[in-house]
Amino acid sequence: MDPHSSAQDVHRCDLCETTIVHSYCDFCQVNLCKPCIIDHIFDEYEKHKIVPFQKRRSTLIYPKCGTHPHKKCEFLCKDCNNIFVCSSCVTSEQHRNHKLEEIAEVYKTKRQTIEKEADQLENHTFPTVKEITRDLENQLANLDGGYEKLTTTMSKQGEQLHREIDIIINKMKTEISEIKMKHRDILQKHLDEIKQIQSLIKQTLLAIEEIKNSNEVSSSIEFNSKILEFSKLPPKVQISLPTFIPKQIFNYNLYSLFGHIAPLSTTPEKNILSLIQPNILFRELLDEPELVATIQTGYKGLHSVCQNKDNIWLSGLDQDIKCFNHNGSLLKTIKIKPNHWPLDIVEDTDGHLIYSCCKSGTVNKVKNGQIEELIRFQDCMPGMLCITSTGDLLVSIMINDGEFETQFKVVRYSGSTEKQIIQFDEEGKPLYSGNAHTKYITENRNNDICVADHGAGAVVVVNQDGKLRWRYTGHPSTKTINPFEPWGITTDSQSRILTRDYKNHCIHILDQNGEFLRYIDNCDLEYPSDLCEDNNDYLFVCEWKKGNLKKIKYSKETPSFELVM
Repeated sequence: MDPHSSAQDVHRCDLCETTIVHSYCDFCQVNLCKPCIIDHIFDEYEKHKIVPFQKRRSTLIYPKCGTHPHKKCEFLCKDCNNIFVCSSCVTSEQHRNHKLEEIAEVYKTKRQTIEKEADQLENHTFPTVKEITRDLENQLANLDGGYEKLTTTMSKQGEQLHREIDIIINKMKTEISEIKMKHRDILQKHLDEIKQIQSLIKQTLLAIEEIKNSNEVSSSIEFNSKILEFSKLPPKVQISLPTFIPKQIFNYNLYSLFGHIAPLSTTPEKNILSLIQPNILFRELLDEPELVATIQTGYKGLHSVCQNKDNIWLSGLDQDIKCFNHNGSLLKTIKIKPNHWPLDIVEDTDGHLIYSCCKSGTVNKVKNGQIEELIRFQDCMPGMLCITSTGDLLVSIMINDGEFETQFKVVRYSGSTEKQIIQFDEEGKPLYSGNAHTKYITENRNNDICVADHGAGAVVVVNQDGKLRWRYTGHPSTKTINPFEPWGITTDSQSRILTRDYKNHCIHILDQNGEFLRYIDNCDLEYPSDLCEDNNDYLFVCEWKKGNLKKIKYSKETPSFELVM
C-alpha cells in the first residue's frame, strides 16, 4: 500500500518514509522510527524532545524572551499588557512587583476554552450552518418550480376572468340582437302603413286623371276630395340606436377584483443560542407621567412636529415652518409659498426638511434654504409622512376620482421612485378607511408600519411587507367618554406605540403587539394632535387649539437583561 496516498495506512516515519512510526519529536514535530531517532538528534540540538508517539504534542514549547534570547518565557506580565517574560525579566527593575501568571496555567485554561469552542463549532454551529446551507440550496432548487406554479395559477385566474368577460359580452350581444329585432319590427310596421297609404294615393291620382280626361259631367260632380283623408299621415318614426356605456376601470379597482400578490415574508429563523448580556437599559413606564416644559409656538392650529437631537420643527395653519431649540427659543422660520401651507413635516437621514402640500399636490424638500419639488401627484393627494430606518419615505395618499369612494394607500419611496404600495389586506379589502381625514404614519423599531386611521377610529399596523398584523380600536375605560379618534402617532425605543385621542384629551400607550398599557391623561392636554419622541424617550405633544408644544417624561431607565441574537 502506498504510504503517501492512503488515508487508511498506519503512520510512517517522516525521515525514511517506510518504517512504522515509534516516537515523535515534540519540538520539531516529526514522526520517527527507532533507527531514525539517532539521525534526527545527531546535530546535538538541545531543543529536541523525543517522546513516545502516543504522547506526541504533549510538550509545551515556550516562546523565546525578547530581552534575554537564551531564555524561554514562562510567565505573562498582567501589568504590561500580558507580554511574555522570562525568569530574568521577573527580577528586573521593569517588572518588579508586577502581577505575573504562569504561562502553563494560562495555556491550560485557554486550551479548555479552545476545546469547548471546537466542540461547539463541530457539534452545534457547523451542523446548524450545514442544515441552513442545505435548506437554502433546496429553496433555490425549487425556486423556478414555485414561481412557475404561481404564474400558472395567475394565468388560470386570468383565463377564468376572460371566460367571464366573454360570457358577459356574449350575453350583451344577445340582448343587442333582441333589441335589433324589435327595432326592425317597429320600422317594418311603419313602412307597411306608409306603403299602404302610398298605394291609395296612387289609386286616387289615377282616378283623378281619368276624370280630367273625361267629358262626362257626372264623374266630376260625384268626385269626393281625399285631401283631408291623406293629410292625416302617421308620424315620422325616428328610433335612436341603443348605446353601450362602459364603466371606467381603475387600476386599483381591477387589481382588487383580479386578486393580489402576497409579498415575500423574510422573517429570519433564530438558529443560534442567545447569549445573555447584563446592564442593557430598559425604559419602564412611570406611574404618573411628568410635564417637563410647555413651549408657546404662536401657531393657531398646530398639527405637525418632528425633532432631532438639537432642534424641533413645527408646522400649523399658516405658511411658516418654525424651528425651536429644546429650551423653547425660536431659531429660524422657513417661508412657504402663499396658500401652500405644509400638511406634515419630517427630517430625512441627511438632515433635510421634507414637507407635504395638499394645495400643490407635492412633496417638497428644503435644501440649503431652497425648496425643491421631490414628488408631484396627478390624481391623488399626499398626506402625512414618515422617514424609515432605511431612509425610505412613507407617504399616506388619498385617492378620489370623483366617482368612486375615496380610498387611502401608503406608498414607500426611495427618493422620488415608488418602491411599495400598501392598500389592501390578504382578502383584497382596503386596509384603511375612505374617510377624508388625514392619516398620520410612523415606523416602529421592528419595522412595522403604524397608521392612525382617524376615520375608522383605529390604529392599523402592518409589517414591512404590507401584511396586516393587528388593529387597535380603543380601550374600554371610564376615562374615555367620546369615541376613540387617533390622530398623531409615534413610537419609542421599546417599540411601544403612542397615539393621541383627540376628543378624550389623552394619549394611549400600546405595546408592539397592540396591547393597551396605559394612558397619559394627567398633563393638562387639550385636543392633542401630532406626537414625536426624542432620543431619550421624551414625548413632544402638539396642542391643536392652543398652539402649545408640551414635553412629557413618561418612562425611566432601569437595568435589565436582554437576549442578544
